[in-house]
Amino acid sequence: MIKATYVDHMGSDLSVVNAARVSFGKKSEWEVDYDQVPCGLESLSNRDAKLIKYLAKHKHLSPFGHAFASFHVKAPIFVARQLVKHKFLRWNEISRRYVDDDPEFYKPDVWRGRSEDKKQGSEGVVDLTTHSEDNSWYDPDQGTIVLDEAMSIVMYDIEDLYKALLRTGVAPEQARMVLPQSTMTEWYWSGSLDAFADMCRLRCKPDTQAETRIVAQQISEKMSELFPVSWAALVEGETECLNLD
Repeated sequence: MIKATYVDHMGSDLSVVNAARVSFGKKSEWEVDYDQVPCGLESLSNRDAKLIKYLAKHKHLSPFGHAFASFHVKAPIFVARQLVKHKFLRWNEISRRYVDDDPEFYKPDVWRGRSEDKKQGSEGVVDLTTHSEDNSWYDPDQGTIVLDEAMSIVMYDIEDLYKALLRTGVAPEQARMVLPQSTMTEWYWSGSLDAFADMCRLRCKPDTQAETRIVAQQISEKMSELFPVSWAALVEGETECLNLD
């Protein structure tokens, strides 16, 4: 349900190299292995690859700003409000001031427990199919509604209320206020190599919220495919960004 879809990109690892070399009036070209068919395989020279690693290591980031990528992301509102905080990434989001389609709600496969040693974060799993609404253990003889089932009922009631407000003529920009943070939203997210690397270095870490990590890992996987040398240099040491299997 949470998905970051590649839209477009501009530039390559070579763009980064040449943005750096222009200071000296120099320009690099791809190396071509003509033993590869049908038309040869292009790659960076070792010299240019070393330059990219040097730039990243010493925080000379401006050359990375000449390569861009765009993604279409679909995620719940509470994920979007975490990710929108990152600087230098362009963001255009669907608006329920104008759109009144049936809302879609996010429901996790598992409910994580509260972390005992942190103000934020999570650990373990809470089984809501065994807890009733008053937090007592589920007693099938009493016919108590368990929290997992109650969640589904509440979401249905909220959707019904939202639609009822619209049917009575309430403006979408007001009717939307009853929708919860679990409502799915979507946005275009675009930015440079270094800006996305900053986001992924933070959001791919294992102690970040799992739902935001899904978005960051999907973006990191595609950026590694588009800009393999630059991306590896920018997220060096962040194994969660590099190892996505």
